[in-house]
Amino acid sequence: MFHPRAIESAPGWCDEDGIKLYTISASGAAVDPAPYRERLSEIKAARDIDWPATAAFAIFHEGASCAYLVLAWWGNDNELFTSVSVQTPNGWIEDPSRFSFCLWDLEVFWFERNGYIEHLYCEQPDLRAWRADRLSKTSTPT
Repeated sequence: MFHPRAIESAPGWCDEDGIKLYTISASGAAVDPAPYRERLSEIKAARDIDWPATAAFAIFHEGASCAYLVLAWWGNDNELFTSVSVQTPNGWIEDPSRFSFCLWDLEVFWFERNGYIEHLYCEQPDLRAWRADRLSKTSTPT
């Protein structure tokens, strides 16, 4: 059953390449970003992408049963690419046949889609303005 989850971000929440960071928590507790940041670095290193010049965001999602790292980036003019990693007892895995983003992540996706149109898919693209635009919605699980 759907219950709202805490979604947080802030203008200073970026990694070293400017990737916007979000947290989502099933319990409402603060999310420790450390294990996610390590995995994010691994995922980025595995791809030949100029991250500082790419509009991208990551979601550190403490789900009810697993920790999910969702990395999404814009490419090919208007396509959103995604990578989803899940922390298992054997470590982080990325397996698109078993794991994907979920309905709580879609709130961030929708916000970022609209921000992409407003700031980047327009006559005068502004990556800095896109990076400064954040969804932050804190809610208490019921």
